[in-house]
Amino acid sequence: MYAHIVPPLARSLKALDAILAKAEAHCEARKIDPAVLLSLRLFPDMLPFTRQIMIATDNAKGAASRLAGAEVPSFPDTETTFAELRARVAKTIAHVESFTEADYEGAADRTITLTLRSGELTMPGAVYLASWAIPNFYFHMTTAYDLLRHSGVELGKTDYLGTP
Repeated sequence: MYAHIVPPLARSLKALDAILAKAEAHCEARKIDPAVLLSLRLFPDMLPFTRQIMIATDNAKGAASRLAGAEVPSFPDTETTFAELRARVAKTIAHVESFTEADYEGAADRTITLTLRSGELTMPGAVYLASWAIPNFYFHMTTAYDLLRHSGVELGKTDYLGTP
């Protein structure tokens, strides 16, 4: 399970940090108020860019923690700048990378219970990782990427994929 949790999440979070750096540089180079990009939405009823980053990091730290049988750290959702979002991503990377292979012994069968607005959702660890945590992480990372790309930030597939 470690190989399916820590390395891919850490790699993608590092790619997300680089994407945020490019977005910040894009704003500086084009004299765009960063608040414009930070508040972007694909549609008025969707969450803004900043929340996409917050939820992506929440999913990464949640998956790494729950599957290791550890407490999920709470991050206050107060970030309003690229620097603050990058700090949140860095904190998430450090947390994810703090786990070892031994932490995930039995993780595939560990019972994971999530409390959602609609009620509780319980599933084995392997199902949680493959059907909930990873898809949710990449949904929000992709949405953030798409918002920036649509707004002219020069990003490509290799920015999204990161480096091995």
